[in-house]
Amino acid sequence: MRIFTVFCCLLLWSVNCRANEVIVSSPDGQVRVKLTIIDGEAFYGVTYKDRVFLENSPLGLVTNEGDFTSGLRYISSATGEIKDTYRQDRIKKSEVTYEANTLRFTMQNKAGRELSVVFRVSANDIAFRYELPAWESTRVCVIEKETTGFRFPAETTTFLSSMMTSMTGFGRTAPSYESGYAPDAPMEQNTSATGYVFPGLFRMGDRGWALVSETGVRSLYPASHLSAYQDGVYTVDYPTADQNNGFGSTGAQLGLPGETPWRTITLGETLKPIVETTIPFDVVEPLYEPSRDYKYGRGTWSWIIWQDASMNYDDQVKYIDLAAAMNFEYILIDAWWDRDIGYDYMKKLINYAASKGVGVFLWYNSNGTFNDAPQTPMNKMNTSIARKKEMKWLKEAGVKGLKVDFFGGDKQETMRLYEDILSDANDYGLMIIFHGSTLPRGWERMYPNFVGSEAVLASEMLVFVQDTREKEAFYASLHPFIRNTVGSMEFGGVMLNDYLNRGNEKGQKRLTTDGFQLATSVLFQNPVQMFALTPDNLTGVPDFELDFLKGVPVTWDDTVFIDGYPGKYSIIARRHDKKWYVAGVNAEDKAKKLTLNLPMLAGKKVPLYNDSKNRETYRKEVKVSEKGELQVTVQSKGGFVIAL
Repeated sequence: MRIFTVFCCLLLWSVNCRANEVIVSSPDGQVRVKLTIIDGEAFYGVTYKDRVFLENSPLGLVTNEGDFTSGLRYISSATGEIKDTYRQDRIKKSEVTYEANTLRFTMQNKAGRELSVVFRVSANDIAFRYELPAWESTRVCVIEKETTGFRFPAETTTFLSSMMTSMTGFGRTAPSYESGYAPDAPMEQNTSATGYVFPGLFRMGDRGWALVSETGVRSLYPASHLSAYQDGVYTVDYPTADQNNGFGSTGAQLGLPGETPWRTITLGETLKPIVETTIPFDVVEPLYEPSRDYKYGRGTWSWIIWQDASMNYDDQVKYIDLAAAMNFEYILIDAWWDRDIGYDYMKKLINYAASKGVGVFLWYNSNGTFNDAPQTPMNKMNTSIARKKEMKWLKEAGVKGLKVDFFGGDKQETMRLYEDILSDANDYGLMIIFHGSTLPRGWERMYPNFVGSEAVLASEMLVFVQDTREKEAFYASLHPFIRNTVGSMEFGGVMLNDYLNRGNEKGQKRLTTDGFQLATSVLFQNPVQMFALTPDNLTGVPDFELDFLKGVPVTWDDTVFIDGYPGKYSIIARRHDKKWYVAGVNAEDKAKKLTLNLPMLAGKKVPLYNDSKNRETYRKEVKVSEKGELQVTVQSKGGFVIAL
């Protein structure tokens, strides 16, 4: 239930007003945002616990109906508060309480037209967006660019992933949010001409940390990213013109009154608020009701290890049997199934899976006009008529969900396609995973049948690229602090083959331990997890590892930061119902001996899955002290899990 009240700016408990300057604070008073107009330009600055986290940073829009970046003057401000509680079954917490103080800051440009920027400030989180009224008889406009910026203190270092160059990569499907990261890089070393994807993580020396992202993007607006570092500031950048083969506007076509998506900033002296934030979901609302109760779970997936050659009836039966043996809920049948299995035999396969208690996800190519990827089925998801016809067949055949691939762009035109697929799929009771895709921006709460996006350098690159295998632990130590903290991440991991191919004897050698792989099943959060197991794992992997995976949850009631540093190691705890899981990985070159503070397990005897010095994974019972402390040694490129 949400309670929203508005007060004038004279209520000084939340806002302090002076000419051209307004300050709004979080309910606990620790976060303060100051808005000001200086020489006709709008700025905001942020302090946390009286220390500067963002210096005066620009605000403003350029539209085809007026410029709101200069010649501005202050008109008014209004404040209020929000108290909201909600339940959400596909994020890091199932019950969320959100309390924030709000500010509407209204400005007028030289032509006399008004624009408001609305801030919501809660403990450790800031969300803000622009709201545009109807201007006289004007009911539509195009937002061409934003000057919204983030000016961090000079000592700030960054953890950023470059925006991929448009219309490059496999089948000209980029950008797809699959670049690596440079950890702790000084801002002036950020030289990517294409900018950086959301979210971006920033460390302000001993002051603390900030995570910058956006949420609430849907068919009414393009997705944005961070510009390259220029003149001491990062700005919000829109998609480039060459995305989607040059089709579609780079800006936002907006009906008036209208608003932009939310820009979000999470602050903390430590990484705890970064890992535990729910701000991507706090400020958005569900867009429609679920057509049925969607069931989440784990699945098998032949393509990731056995590749295209496995797209045949007999191999898929083996993977259905694997899913049944592991008590998994799903199987994902990947590209070329229409060609190599066919629609008629697919119905038989779906029925066989159902007889084993296994549901089926099917892969689709998103393309129609904007990439060259040859994989089929294609031209089934890109138009309303074809999509609804296909989804009618899928529902009748008993399919539970789709994985739709190869989007390659952030234009409003592409955001509309994402939303159309989700909305139509809900009408037919189908869940949706997006692959080769953009970052999900609040979609878990907005779309009830959305169950994850890739938008990460994921498991397939472990198969294809040696450098990615060598950096697997490094990337895994980053994701809980950056990519996965703002949205579900369909990674497709937990690889227990020694070699990442069907023969499992030579070739692409896995460089991480089994303990590491088990840890990622908890460390990476997504409500439908397609694990990279193979049928031979049933006899080639220790029973205790398989037993763990048979019971590991995919939905969580709570998430708690335990310890870690991005690019070095990461340890978090998650709770499902009354059962706690603690998972950690070590990306450093030497074993790491840690004393963990686990108050939720104080005085309890718990099973520990960990790696020995010779990198063999074991299971044993350990006792957490009455103070909640436990010493654990994590091997290089290894990991551990504690399961209560």
